[in-house]
Amino acid sequence: MKYKNKSISFFLLLILAFAAVSCQTQQAGNSNAQQQQQQSKPTVKAQSPTEAYRMLYAAVKAKDSATIKQLMSKGSLGLAGMSAGQQKKPLEQILENGLVAPTLAPSITEIRDERVKENFGRIEVKNEKENRWEDLPFILEDGGWKLAVGDLFAGTFDPKNTLPKGKGQIEMEASNKMMPMPSNTITNFPEMNSNSSAKVPPVSDKNKSVEVLKEERPKK
Repeated sequence: MKYKNKSISFFLLLILAFAAVSCQTQQAGNSNAQQQQQQSKPTVKAQSPTEAYRMLYAAVKAKDSATIKQLMSKGSLGLAGMSAGQQKKPLEQILENGLVAPTLAPSITEIRDERVKENFGRIEVKNEKENRWEDLPFILEDGGWKLAVGDLFAGTFDPKNTLPKGKGQIEMEASNKMMPMPSNTITNFPEMNSNSSAKVPPVSDKNKSVEVLKEERPKK
């Protein structure tokens, strides 16, 4: 009887062992299948900054982290990685909104004014929430256009300033020029009377203040 019980216990342990091995094998197979699926994902290569943004917006809405990464420049991925380390968050979580505000819109917003010079490009995308235009930077890297927020942050994006101003900046500058100057804008000048002089701010190439005397009125 004892021998029979031992045999039954042995067979139960053997069955459990086989089940555990089978489960581990299945999990390993699923993990390998996921890795192969990610590796087999086609490489994304946008042919213009506008196309790159459209692809990025679609990838953000689809929560496709692999495509989002492919549409980021090396500088942008470096910036995102640094932010992920500081915030102790996964890189995918930092990249989930594509690093730019217009992707938060429920549907893709207006895109205009694409400018390209050599390997640098910009487009203006409407930020509906803040009602303004975002002038987004892109760089041609590894055969495709990619978002260059990290390059802009590092000061390596278009260092020679070859790209022309965007429409949004031109419109803002024109609006500022047309805006009348408030009557109380100039307020920091001292009052002068006929018997006093005023000191003006130091001239940039001298460290001394200059005495400006009022012209004496001609004596009658």
